[in-house]
Amino acid sequence: MKAIYKNYFRKKNLLNPVLEALNHVPIFENLLSSELKEVAKLTHERTYKKNEFIFKKMAPAEGMYVILSGNVQIVDPDSDITITSLKENDFFGELALLDEEPRSASAIAITQSRLIGFFRTDLLTLMERSPELGNKLLLNLSRVLGERLRRTNQELTKI
Repeated sequence: MKAIYKNYFRKKNLLNPVLEALNHVPIFENLLSSELKEVAKLTHERTYKKNEFIFKKMAPAEGMYVILSGNVQIVDPDSDITITSLKENDFFGELALLDEEPRSASAIAITQSRLIGFFRTDLLTLMERSPELGNKLLLNLSRVLGERLRRTNQELTKI
């Protein structure tokens, strides 16, 4: 039965889940809402079943992923080492936005997971359409990769 009275004052969640997730990713940091919406239009959403591969080691690298919901593990199948475990709003695979080298590890959905993909072809399209926005993304991507390299160096010096 439909309610006669509607609460018009209740706050609605006006933010799209894709925009919300992208807003948590440093690569999309400091973008205007219109720019973030432009990026969101180019993303691809997909659901993965529990234990389904998102990509396998040595597969062609095409782009990065952001987790909308679920859990993903990045693993090296050769050594059986779990590199990291990721959850909602985490991202991975961003190096593929810059080069076409094969994947260095596998990504597996540990639970049913909803992901959005942002691929190299999407970035190139965006750079063509809006060079200023493309430059912002590339600068942010460079910062993320630099930070990951610094952390890796710190970890290696502890060994």
